[in-house]
Amino acid sequence: QVQLVESGGGLVQAGGSLRLSCAASGRTFSSYAMAWFRRAPGKERDFVAAVSWTSGNTYYADFVKGRFTISRDNAKNTVYLQMNSLKPDDTAVYICAADPFGSGSRYRGEYNYWGQGTQVTVSS
Repeated sequence: QVQLVESGGGLVQAGGSLRLSCAASGRTFSSYAMAWFRRAPGKERDFVAAVSWTSGNTYYADFVKGRFTISRDNAKNTVYLQMNSLKPDDTAVYICAADPFGSGSRYRGEYNYWGQGTQVTVSS
């Protein structure tokens, strides 16, 4: 069983930055692909970014390429999402997910474990 706890959300002005963290329990963190999804009001849960467990390859949704960076620190059992040049459309609950031995899929169904999410609000 893996438990995921997100932190780092908040209110920021357009153009600003935030760094989200997701701390995972369990001794096999390095064996999990990790991802961030987001759910805006009235919308589905959308893929944002993922990092595979083997190669460390990263994958991004088109709408965040060049602005967001996902990274992981296996020694700290933590995955991060650095968000720069934030826009009001980025306002959402950001949710961390884990996929055992995953490759970094963008499909929600591939992920077995989910956090509760952290709210990010970008004002114009």
